[in-house]
Amino acid sequence: MKINRRLLRVFFIAPFNIMIVLPALILWASESINFLAPYRMSFEPVPGILGGLLIAVGAVVAVRCVSLFMHYGDGTPAPWDPPQRLVTEGLYRHVRNPMVEAVACVLLGQSILFGSLPLFLWFLVFAVGNAIYTPLVEEPELSRRFGDPYRTYMQNVPRWLPRQHSWQGFNELS
Repeated sequence: MKINRRLLRVFFIAPFNIMIVLPALILWASESINFLAPYRMSFEPVPGILGGLLIAVGAVVAVRCVSLFMHYGDGTPAPWDPPQRLVTEGLYRHVRNPMVEAVACVLLGQSILFGSLPLFLWFLVFAVGNAIYTPLVEEPELSRRFGDPYRTYMQNVPRWLPRQHSWQGFNELS
């Protein structure tokens, strides 16, 4: 199996740090978990299952989003290697920011799984930061780069709450 170095570089610089390194540092700094004695961790079934499910779903969606960017956009979600084409396939037919939602899902799942208020605060910082950054920076930049097709996409696909049915106008944007 050939390893895609471009994909690995993007994954380990952005999502890996946001979803794994920073939460681990937050847990360590807040003493929410004793890394030297993981056998002491005992999770309640409901938060454990809910947190684990959110983490799993978020991780799968994040990986899928990165692959969509690479396959359809000829780029990545990373600012140093942006897509060359507008990605309007798969999950992007339902919502404009599934990658952000996937990462938020993982962070929320971690806060529930570990019962950690500091992790929940990190989830809130991430969510609020993206709620501000997306309309003020990302969307104007994408509108500048992709023009009318992106503006049409914005009018038909919601930013955060997914459409029940995929928008079929994507084929016109290709």
